[in-house]
This record gives sequence, structure tokens and C-alpha cells, in this order.
Amino acid sequence: MFEPGPEFAALLDRDDPLASFRDEFELPATESGEPVLYLVGNSLGLQPRATRGIVLEELDSWATRGVRGHFEGKRPWAPYHEFLAEPMARLVGAEPQEVVVMNGLTVNLHLLMVSFYRPTAERHRILIEEHAFPSDRYAVESQIRHHGYDPATALITVSPEPGEEFLEPARLLAAIDQHGPGLALVLLPGVQYYTGQVFPMPDIVAAARSAGATVGFDLAHAAGNIELALHDWAPDFAAWCTYKYLNGGPGATAAAFVHHRHLHDPGIDRFNGWWGHDKATRFAMGDVFQPIPTAEAWQLSNAPVLSMAPLIASLGVFDAAGGMRPLRAKSRRMAQYFDYLLDLHLDGAIESITPRDLDARGCQLSLRVRRAGRSGRDVIERLHTSGVECDWREPDVIRVATVPLYNTYRDIHRFVEILRGIVT
Repeated sequence: MFEPGPEFAALLDRDDPLASFRDEFELPATESGEPVLYLVGNSLGLQPRATRGIVLEELDSWATRGVRGHFEGKRPWAPYHEFLAEPMARLVGAEPQEVVVMNGLTVNLHLLMVSFYRPTAERHRILIEEHAFPSDRYAVESQIRHHGYDPATALITVSPEPGEEFLEPARLLAAIDQHGPGLALVLLPGVQYYTGQVFPMPDIVAAARSAGATVGFDLAHAAGNIELALHDWAPDFAAWCTYKYLNGGPGATAAAFVHHRHLHDPGIDRFNGWWGHDKATRFAMGDVFQPIPTAEAWQLSNAPVLSMAPLIASLGVFDAAGGMRPLRAKSRRMAQYFDYLLDLHLDGAIESITPRDLDARGCQLSLRVRRAGRSGRDVIERLHTSGVECDWREPDVIRVATVPLYNTYRDIHRFVEILRGIVT
């Protein structure tokens, strides 16, 4: 199926129908002007070329219109988040009314847990994975304490089998069933940040429902990486950042999903703010909160326009590429090629802790150095000095991501050749 030489990588790039989208992004260069081998879109995506112009448009609107920019111009600021709802909903398989771009990821998780973690004496436990991203664990533990319970007994964690790196779906689903009578909430990632494992989200939703618990997802490493169908899978909520695969820029505004069955529930509890109030009467300055009948009801404040503007550019590129289906198809092909080259050149010297099954992985590949006399820390430092951008996660994992919008098969071949030279 594959061949080892650089000519074959060039052939794969020539036949790639998405190859031209690389030109839609700014590619960093080394101090000597050589292009950086950028394999860290799982941490910070590249800047779309259209971003600068869109941000400048908003700065110009501010300069020339002042306060009138809230309601005038190409993209008035007051409804700015609305320009993002439909393209964002397409990316995550949701209805536009179920999605809102706002705040940061952990802020959104807290706001959503206000609504969907409603503990009782009999049912107050939260189930997460043992190796959850630290911010998720901090948020969950603080929510438990806020409601007067002890994380030592109210927090349930699920870990892989001893000696295994990733969490078998059967083990995860069995834990939900086992702890079901006491579970108030199941909160899990769509893609595990350390190993790159894709979790079986539809099965998790079904298991949590059967257990009588609400269910939410942290999609930080899933949105823009794998195909999602949030409306059909029907979790209660989800949240994700936009600076990784969604290329929104450092600290970009995050997003949230609330399933439509909750949008017209008058009894739902939430923290309210002015920008969640009915738009038609918002400026009447009334004292009684009237929620917008969409996920916008969870908004507290008006849109951070300069932080949202890059998302206009990035989501436009996703739409132009045809959405997640063709991107995911390329991502799977790239994963197969990556595995082929690692098996061929670095078998025994490099270990992947990412699932081999293409349905259980996304863009990210998590690697450990197994070559005697070579430490992972030394290897990644030498990768960096060789013009490779990838990242390190303690205690010993090198993470690389081949993002189908802008990475190439030649990038993969070049990385393996560089890594091979360093390790062997």
C-alpha cells in the first residue's frame, strides 16, 4: 500500500484533493528562514491567512464607527457570536441553536455543571477518567466541594488495566454501570489528550442514560479533529476550546453545546447574565430574566470580538474544505502512512501509545522512546533544534499531530527521517 521513499510521499501529496488548503495558513520559519516542520496543531493551530484581514476590519470598524460598530458594519459586534453558530454547529454535528461561542473551556464547563450537576444525598458522584486533563479534574473537584461533598468519596475515576496505556471501552462502560446508582454526572473527553485515544461517545451517552446520570464531554482535542454528531448522540452538554484544531489563536474564545431538549426547560438552573436575556427586550433593562430559547441563554457577557474574529477565518476554511468528512478521511490515511514508516524504520526504538485502530484515534500520535541510551527529553530537544515543532507531556511522551488542513505526507516522511537520525 505504501512505499518508503520521499518520492512516494510526494506522490501522495500530489494526489491529495485537500493539498491546496496548506496555502491558506501562515507557516512559521526558523531563524535561518527554513520552514518549520509544524506538528503541534493539537496544542496551537496555525494562523489562517485570512485572519489578519478580518481582525483589521474590526479594528477599522472600531476606529471609524466607535460605539456604532455594535450595530453597523459588515459584522456588527452585538450579534457577533451568531456569525459563528452555524459553521461551528456543522463542525460538531449539532443544530445552530444548540451551540454558542463564549468564554474559555473551563469557564464553560463550570457554567454547564451548574445546570447539569445537580447532586442529591443518594446520587452525587461524578465519574471521570483517572488521567483526565488537570483543569477538568480541578473543575470537577471544586464543583463537588461547592455542593458540600468530599471528592475523596464523590469522585470516581476509571483507569486502564494495569500495564495498558489506553482505556478499553468495555472497562469504561462497565464502570459507569457499576457506579450507576450513585452517579450524578459522567464527564469524559472526546479524545484523550495524552494518548490521543478517541472515546466511544455514543456508547458513553447510552450507558450514562441507563445509569440515570447526566453526561457531558470535553471536546478540546476532538473538535476539528474527528467527526462528531452531538445532536444525534444527545449528551446533555459539551464544551471545547478553539485554539487547537480550530485555529482560533492563543486563548481564543471557547464554545459550548446544550442539547435542544434542555433549551425550553423553564426549570433548568443556570447562572444568568445580560447576554443570555431575550434579544428583543434586552435593552429594555428589565429586572426579570427572560432566557433566549437557545444555548445562548448560557451566555453571561457580550462577545469578545477581537478574540472571535480569527474564528470567522478558520471556520471559513473548514467549510471550503467540505467539513470534517473529507478531512477525517485524509487524517486516517495519514495515520496509516505514519504507522507504516515508524514500523519500517523505528520498530523497537519508538513505541506508540496511541490506539492502532483508526476509529479509536485522531490526528495525534503519542510516542515513547525505547532506544537504550536515549531519553525522551533528549530526543525532543534535538527535534526542536532540528526545526520540528512537537510537544512533550510528562513523564515521557512526545506528541505529534498531522493536521489534514495544513500538514502533508512529506511532513510525515521528513519527521520520521529526522527522528530516525536522532534515535538510531
